[in-house]
Amino acid sequence: MRLPIVAIIGQTNAGKSSLFNRLARKHQAIVAREAGTTRDSVTTTIDDRYLLVDTAGLKDPSDAFEATIQAQIDDAIDAADLILLVVDGTKYPNHDDSLIATKALRSKKPLLLIRNKSDLKEFLPAYEFAQLGIRDHLDVSATTGYGFDSLRANLDRLLPHAPRSSSRHKDDTTLKIALVGRPNVGKSSLFNTLGKKQQAVVSSRAGTTRDVNRITLRYNNRNLEILDTAGLRRPGKREVGIEKFSAIRTLAAIEEADVCCLLVDSTEFHVKLDQAIAGQIVEAGKGIIFIVTKTDLLSSHEQEQEQNQKQAQNHERKQHHEQEQESPQSQNQDHATPKDATDQILRRMRHDFDFIPYAPVILTSSLTGKNVTKIFELATTIDQNRHQEIKTSDLNKILMSAVAAHPPAGLKNTHPKLRYIVQTDTCPPWFVVYGSNLSLLHWSYKRYLERRLREVFPFNGTPIFFSFRNRD
Repeated sequence: MRLPIVAIIGQTNAGKSSLFNRLARKHQAIVAREAGTTRDSVTTTIDDRYLLVDTAGLKDPSDAFEATIQAQIDDAIDAADLILLVVDGTKYPNHDDSLIATKALRSKKPLLLIRNKSDLKEFLPAYEFAQLGIRDHLDVSATTGYGFDSLRANLDRLLPHAPRSSSRHKDDTTLKIALVGRPNVGKSSLFNTLGKKQQAVVSSRAGTTRDVNRITLRYNNRNLEILDTAGLRRPGKREVGIEKFSAIRTLAAIEEADVCCLLVDSTEFHVKLDQAIAGQIVEAGKGIIFIVTKTDLLSSHEQEQEQNQKQAQNHERKQHHEQEQESPQSQNQDHATPKDATDQILRRMRHDFDFIPYAPVILTSSLTGKNVTKIFELATTIDQNRHQEIKTSDLNKILMSAVAAHPPAGLKNTHPKLRYIVQTDTCPPWFVVYGSNLSLLHWSYKRYLERRLREVFPFNGTPIFFSFRNRD
């Protein structure tokens, strides 16, 4: 079961981003008094129960750029399972409010009218908003938090089938693997190869896949569900309409999956965007595998290049038969073997994604089927790593050994002291370190502890998270 999507829509400066941050319990969306601060959709997962989407406010589309931004409202309504229409409770509803309400009502989706800014003395009575035609409404204040208990209760009522974190991994033994990446990197081709049937539409045109395709199969007496997602491009490069809708679905698929396979085109690297997608996977706490696709094209290019080099050398030798033959060392420098190309790709992947050194890399070809079945075995192993629980005594042996080998630095007379460590969660593994003066702990020392832990226990392919708490 995928995570439901809750979309926040409304006019500019109605308090949508403040509402988003209050529900998310963190400042992720930019909040300012200037209208129109939010320019693109902002998403986050709430309590592992639903995906919350904050959209830009409705404005007069004075230019093409503004028109592109306004299309997010239609996209969010199409993608959402529940819609929160936020209005400024201190202002009388106008034509734009009625327009948004009409769009939301036509979707036949569950709908809540959120009248924000109830803490202000200019707050209008509820009957002033009856013309919008929305039966369910709540009065809240995103600034003070008033009414948010009722809002969360209504979300629980309207989303009764949302999976809960306490039972999500225990009740469902199906391993979900999402194929994500940029458009036209070979996701649908790999999806069809894994499923051994033409279920997804495959085309050289980028953006063929619009929604999430699924297929279930058996591997080693376990059900595997493969999710083929739409390609992700930079927000500013996404087309109006259905592509932004597809991007929201893809982010929801990442949240739903246990292991995400990030596909990278061996013939066309796009480092920054691939890094951004990898960061989203890690932030969601999912297992990750790098899959380098289209290696058959690379091999064909190498063979053609090598054949051309041989023909050129033979022609040169015939013309200059009296000259000395090239030394073996120079020949090795001139010829690029497939192994050299493979090593070069692996070195580049390790360099570009050095912030995820634990992620395995597989070189595949959907055309030839090279290394495709390794994805099942590796994903199963990563899922086992995500579920493993480590004894507290073993953890503390590692902690004491790490501190003895490299004590944490601090100020002149104050140093962080790490006393003990416990594991508090799995999927992903989460560890809490207790001590004193932990606010002085440098981020590099946290990386050091993670590295020491990974040297002993098999956490290959999964992120692990740390929390540091002062004992007092």
